[in-house]
Amino acid sequence: MSVLTDLQERSGTACELCAATTDLDIYEVPPVSISGLDVSLLACNTCRSQIEKAAEMDPNHWRCLNDSIWSEYDTVKVVAWRMLQRLKKTEGWPNDLLDMMYLEDSVLEWAKATGEGLSENEKIIHRDVNGVILENGDSVVLIKDLKIKGSSQVAKQGTAVRRISLDCENAEYIEGKVGPTQTVLITKYVKKI
Repeated sequence: MSVLTDLQERSGTACELCAATTDLDIYEVPPVSISGLDVSLLACNTCRSQIEKAAEMDPNHWRCLNDSIWSEYDTVKVVAWRMLQRLKKTEGWPNDLLDMMYLEDSVLEWAKATGEGLSENEKIIHRDVNGVILENGDSVVLIKDLKIKGSSQVAKQGTAVRRISLDCENAEYIEGKVGPTQTVLITKYVKKI
């Protein structure tokens, strides 16, 4: 079975965050080192776009997290925690849900891995070669040929890397898929598309 089929079966073919039944696709919860069911959830286009672009957030859409925080799946709980952390800066109700939510230590560590919940001066800011700020889910293009560690593959200049993940501990590193291989890239060798 494919990951998409497994997620559809697990979720009843509904968004695992808001229960929408249209425009569903796989969302890999960053940081992603391996793909698969354990790091993915089924999400609608509305949820995916608001997760990846904080500026597009509609607080009323995320009232669905009242149900999602009780999910038995860690990926759903991680995304719910991150969105509540983001929302609590402008809304009052997310604090109540965060107080009710329980995450095991390892799951909480995963939830905090993207820097959600930190104040702006505590966050690590990733910038491309031109100084443009990079965010999770952005697409970048390589500005020079790069050898991929652990393989004989070379990522050519001009290769697009879609849906990057940021390293929460180091502003110089991002992760993304070059072909089938998930790899770490250095920000000074990429340009945001």
